[in-house]
Amino acid sequence: MDAQGRGRSENIDPADQWVLNPATGEYELRLGSSAAQSPVPGPRRTSGPRRAGSASRGRKPAAGGPSAPGTTPETPDREMPPQRRRRGAPAEPSPGRRGRRPEKKSKAKKILMWSGGTVAFIVLATAGAAYLYIDHLNDNISSASSDGASTGGFSKDRAINILLIGTDKRTGKGNSAYGDKGSVGHADTTILLHVAKDRSNATALSIPRDLIVDVPDCPTTLEDGSQKVIPGTPGTRFNTSLGQGERTPSCTARTVTELTGIKPDNFMVADFNAVKTLTSAVGGVEVCLNKDINDKDSKLNLTKGKHVVEGEQALAFVRTRHSVGSGGDLSRIGLQQQFLSALMRKLKSNDTLTSPSKMLKLAEAGTKALTVDSELDSIGKLKDLGMELGKLNVKNLTFVTVPVIDNPAETVKVTVVPAPGKADEVFRSIRSDVSFTAVKQKKKKEAAAVAARLKGEKADPSEVRVRIFNGGAEAGSASSTLTWLQTEEGVTKSENAGNAPAELDKTTLEYAPDQAAEARRLADIMGLSGSAMKEGKSVNNAQGLPTMTLTLGADFEGAGVPLTGPAKAPDVDKSTADKVQCAE
Repeated sequence: MDAQGRGRSENIDPADQWVLNPATGEYELRLGSSAAQSPVPGPRRTSGPRRAGSASRGRKPAAGGPSAPGTTPETPDREMPPQRRRRGAPAEPSPGRRGRRPEKKSKAKKILMWSGGTVAFIVLATAGAAYLYIDHLNDNISSASSDGASTGGFSKDRAINILLIGTDKRTGKGNSAYGDKGSVGHADTTILLHVAKDRSNATALSIPRDLIVDVPDCPTTLEDGSQKVIPGTPGTRFNTSLGQGERTPSCTARTVTELTGIKPDNFMVADFNAVKTLTSAVGGVEVCLNKDINDKDSKLNLTKGKHVVEGEQALAFVRTRHSVGSGGDLSRIGLQQQFLSALMRKLKSNDTLTSPSKMLKLAEAGTKALTVDSELDSIGKLKDLGMELGKLNVKNLTFVTVPVIDNPAETVKVTVVPAPGKADEVFRSIRSDVSFTAVKQKKKKEAAAVAARLKGEKADPSEVRVRIFNGGAEAGSASSTLTWLQTEEGVTKSENAGNAPAELDKTTLEYAPDQAAEARRLADIMGLSGSAMKEGKSVNNAQGLPTMTLTLGADFEGAGVPLTGPAKAPDVDKSTADKVQCAE
């Protein structure tokens, strides 16, 4: 923040106003009491993606099959965002002023982390008295419409999937010197970050830019606010899902769903400037080389060994490909994963977490550098996401790349395609929330109790009464499942209940204790695991009879497709964020 920015009092840097409270052991922002702080407008962007909060949040039209009376039509629902505090509203008294509420625990230190492209997990600490500065950070944030391509936003009580997109757009000081200065900004570096429901582990899946995929039709909100459907393109490079033909980040999100079967909760976009400003804000990132590198294309010139890079040098590092590995994009992905691991370790270190100055610089740089989707367009939402990401241990953050093979349709090998079988195993493991690292397993007693739910007498299919909700599966799934159960499996006492009150990652079956035999039969038909069976209570169906509740989650792949997920992740090349690796 410059000398004219918010939070300054008589040319004092806000970072210097953070002091350690010996009573709480936490840092607090002490604002001067000689004069009240008044809001000073922060810089506003006049072009590019739409501003935070400007995107339309209307509901989609209803879709799907027949519904039971009084139920919600089967179409994704979305919560309205919380209203932002009115600009200029009085802030709460700062620590040390009269009127401070006695005995209330200080909320001075909150950790905020978020990720984007080749930058990840930025840390912010702020105080209850710093509302003016938070409002300034809100002004920094740019957003782009999600266009219905996301789930509507992450939730604290389920697994999280964040799409991180790094573009090759050359806008910004000094960036025109890097190759194609006229680039519209393609999806050059893309990572799907999956955070487990229990927050014990996470998987960062890199998607090669030269991967051949089917880009679907994309309903899109353009920069002028108008809307259009951009036609899809089968059998094309993944990186064209952004920038090509006016495609926006929401189209990249749809393409990821088409490829993996995973619908992102939110997306974030970073350009070249993000790498430069964020690495400088954190004081540089330590990288390691097993050989000297002098790459004329990326402009990286480093000797063998360890180096701390930031700014232009950090950007050169993550752009290098001709001088590492095989010289292709897959080798560069490995280099970027090493860089992100190092950045994660730096951000989780005491050197960063105990430095208010670094945290404020990161907050300023991060909110200016990243474009987020319209469901993640405020500091409050970013803070909530950061609190969830902050629960991760770096040793359980695994980096993997979509398994690929050379494109068999090409004589001169330029592009790649998903490796048959192996790529689907990776996608399915992530959809099933299976860790790629060894994490603490459930207690044996609990595991035995889960397995026992499948054992015992099974009712005849004709005696199974169940209502079916769509709780995160594709539109129409409840209807198609109802038809399949009634016509092919003999479960005639079933009905479509429409949309579930909330989306779920995994399909669940809730039943009363006296319906256990019916539940075991339906689990057998659907291919449900014991963990999907939830003993609870029954509800009355349209005829007033006690009925089980089947909710189809995001893991549902279609009527007749077993829902039992893999016991463990496939054996693929991977690395974890706690390990130091040197570029070859």
